[in-house]
Amino acid sequence: MENGKEMSSALRKLPGIDTLLQTETASRLIGPAGQQHLTGLARLVTDSIRDELTEAIKSGESLDEYSSENLLREAEYRLKEAWRQEERTSLQRVINASGVIIHTNLGRAPLSEEARNAAVDKASRYCNLEYNIDSGKRGKRGARAEHLLAEITGAEGALIVNNCAAACVLVLTALAKGGESIISRGELVEIGGDFRVPDVMEQSGTKLVEVGTTNKTKASDYERAITEETRLITRVHPSNYRIVGFTAKPTVRDLAEVAHRNGLLLYEDAGSGAITDMSEYGLADEPIIGNSIKAGADVVTFSGDKLIGGVQAGLIVGKGEVIARIRKNPLYRALRVSKLVYAILESTFESFRRGNAYSELPVLQMLSISKRDLKEKTVAFSHRLRKRIGENSQLIFEIGEGNSVVGGGSAPAVQPRTTLLALKHPRLSASEIASKLRHSKPAVICRVFDDRVALDLRTVLPDEQDLLINALAGLGA
Repeated sequence: MENGKEMSSALRKLPGIDTLLQTETASRLIGPAGQQHLTGLARLVTDSIRDELTEAIKSGESLDEYSSENLLREAEYRLKEAWRQEERTSLQRVINASGVIIHTNLGRAPLSEEARNAAVDKASRYCNLEYNIDSGKRGKRGARAEHLLAEITGAEGALIVNNCAAACVLVLTALAKGGESIISRGELVEIGGDFRVPDVMEQSGTKLVEVGTTNKTKASDYERAITEETRLITRVHPSNYRIVGFTAKPTVRDLAEVAHRNGLLLYEDAGSGAITDMSEYGLADEPIIGNSIKAGADVVTFSGDKLIGGVQAGLIVGKGEVIARIRKNPLYRALRVSKLVYAILESTFESFRRGNAYSELPVLQMLSISKRDLKEKTVAFSHRLRKRIGENSQLIFEIGEGNSVVGGGSAPAVQPRTTLLALKHPRLSASEIASKLRHSKPAVICRVFDDRVALDLRTVLPDEQDLLINALAGLGA
């Protein structure tokens, strides 16, 4: 009985929801959160404190610290933290100082200034998405972007869907549903996020016929597997997977000859894809889309971001008649992209057509920057940082060498040499520094090794350097 009275007395000290909503903290949050949602958060906060109080009473803990004032302050703090947690899980800008160029977890390719402007100026309001301004009638969706894509790849036609997996499923559904697609056993791979190529391909309703061995497949293997049910010969770029040593596989031209000799089509899933020759930057293994078209591929799919430097999309190029067949498939409507994607890709493709891709697209700038320029950039940044925090700062930093990562499943064996800025602090561990940087505004993502935090300026955009210095200055005291 005494315990029940003590519990009732303690619970009466809990702040009511109305009381909590009248605090200074709640008044600051009601604008961004909204009255209804903030009320729900306040209810969750008070319920959690009530549960803890009940458990404390049952276990015989002292309740001296549980005054009405203390409980209200605790409720305010928890309300603020609940809202902060929601904000942290919402989409927000981050500074990528990790050196991973196409960072899948950070949204892959950053957009060029021209692409960002195009999304805002051309597509954020009403636009001529399916409207022909000259005739005043309905127009073709994505016509400009498709025309540019076909032009820069040398293809007869092009189509754009919402991602590369969707492009693969659409191509196989339109061209091989109910029939067989022949593929090398060594190309049935799994890439990031439990994404298995054969699982996705089989959703199209085609039967995959495996040929060759894991490490060696010959053109004759494909030819021997052809039956009356065969519709496609399929070639898949292994993306973030490589077999080295005793290996062999036929070229696109070899497979095109086999396919066309037997009245079939050749489909290549090129993965990241590349518009220009990137071997100078260590990416010799990435398929150049134009070369595949010239070699006889009837249809090629690849990503709209990654090495293209645009936005996530599945790009489909190939023979005009083949693209027309794919466009007519009902699945295309479910996979087509929005006006924002078209605007961004138009701008990105125009950079390639003008010959300015390496000066305008951030991903290509990051891949092509010279070792000397990157070191000069890092040294200049370190001087600016020292000037900002002063000689008496406890933040210790030094310049060293390391490796960047291409990322995004592109060129897994390529790790460009880079210059790193390594950080230490006498009162903070490397993990604590990294945590503080992640919680700065905007968040800074870095690497940790050997109890040091490493910043790679290769992936820090020019207009982010001041923001990064501000975040680092906060560690200096």
